[in-house]
Amino acid sequence: MRRHYGWVMLLTVSFTEIFSWGVLYYGFSVFLLPMHQTLGWSPAWLAGGFSLALLTSGVLAIPAGRWFDRHGTRAAMTAGSLLASAVLWAWAHVSEPWHYGLVMVGLGAAHALVLYEPAFVIVATWFQRQRGRALTVLTFFGALASAVGIPLCAWLVERLGWRAALESLALLIALTTVIPHALVLRRRPADIGLAVDGVAAVAAAPAEASRDFAGAVRDRGFWGLSLAFGASQFATVAMTVQLIPVLVARGQSAAAAAAVAGLFGLMSLLGRVLLGPLVDRVSQRALTAGLLVLQLLGLLALAAAPVAVGAYGYIALFGIGSGTLTIVRAALLAVRYGPAHYGAINGALGAVLTAARTAAPLAAGVLVARAGGHDALLLALAAALGIGLVALWRAGPG
Repeated sequence: MRRHYGWVMLLTVSFTEIFSWGVLYYGFSVFLLPMHQTLGWSPAWLAGGFSLALLTSGVLAIPAGRWFDRHGTRAAMTAGSLLASAVLWAWAHVSEPWHYGLVMVGLGAAHALVLYEPAFVIVATWFQRQRGRALTVLTFFGALASAVGIPLCAWLVERLGWRAALESLALLIALTTVIPHALVLRRRPADIGLAVDGVAAVAAAPAEASRDFAGAVRDRGFWGLSLAFGASQFATVAMTVQLIPVLVARGQSAAAAAAVAGLFGLMSLLGRVLLGPLVDRVSQRALTAGLLVLQLLGLLALAAAPVAVGAYGYIALFGIGSGTLTIVRAALLAVRYGPAHYGAINGALGAVLTAARTAAPLAAGVLVARAGGHDALLLALAAALGIGLVALWRAGPG
C-alpha cells in the first residue's frame, strides 16, 4: 500500500511550523530592545503590540475555523504565509506608533492562519487511529521552533540590524512556507480516493460522529473543557513571565534562575515524546486530568520545597504537563466533537485560550503587587488548576 498522503502533508506542515512559530511568535521578543533603542517608543507599547496580535488572533479564530471546515487549509495557510511575509516586510519599515499597531494586527491575523489551529484541522481530518502519533510528530517539530527562531532572529539582528533582519525573515517565510502550503496541502482524504489513516475509502473504519458548531457551544461539557484548558494556559503564561522573579526572590542568582527557566522547553518536548503516544491508547479525558495534576504538583513543589528542589521539581512536572496538554487538547476535541466542524469548534476553544493567555501577564503582576509576594500567585494558580480539574470532571466523558 502506498504511503498515507496524510503523513506527507503532516511532515510538510511540521516543517513549516518551525519557521512560522519560530519567527512569528518566539522571535518577537528579540526585536523589542533594538526597536526601543532606535525609535524611543515606550517598552510598554512595544510589548503591548504582542497582546494586540494575540487579541486579533483570538477574534479571528472562529471565522478562520469555519473557513478551514468549509474549504480546507490549503488556501488559508498559503494566504496566511503570504500575509506573514508582507507583515514582516512592513514591520521593517515602521516609523510611527500607529504603523506598528497595524503591523501587530496583521501579525495576529497571520497567527490565526498558519500556526497550530489549521495544522490541528489537518490532523483531525486525515487521521483517526493514528491521531495521537500524528499530533506528537507535529508538536515535536513545533517545540523546536523556539530553539531555531530565537537564535536565528538574534543572529540576524546582530549582523544586519533589526530592520534588515525583518526583511530577511520576510523572504525566509516566503521561501519556506508559501510554496509548501500551496503545492502539498489537500482538503480531505476523499479528494484523492482515500479515507482517514490512508486506507482505501471502501475499506475505511466507521466515520466518527460529528457535532456542528452550534451544538458544541451549547454543550455544557465544551465550556468545562474550555475552563480546564484555559486554567492551564493562564498558569503557563503567568509562570513564563514570573518564574525568574520567583526564583530570584527566593535567593537564586538571575543567571541560575534563567538556566532553570531555559529547561522548560526541554521538559515540554520530553513530555510530548514520552506521553504523546498515550493519546491513542487511553482516555484523553483521564490523560488531561493527569496532566493538570502534574502542573498543580509542580506549582506546589515550587511553593513549598527548598528552592533548588522546588525549582527543578516545578520545571519537570509543570513542563511535562503543559507541553503534553497541547497534544491531548487537540485529540480530545476531535474525539468528542468529530472532524466535520472541528475548525470552528477548535476556533471557539482557541478564542477562550487566547483570552487566558492575554490576561495572564497583567493579572499575575497585579496579584504579586497586591499580595506583596509570589507565594499568593503560586497558590492562586494551583487553585485555578484545581477548578479546572473540577470543570473537566463535570464536563463528562462526551
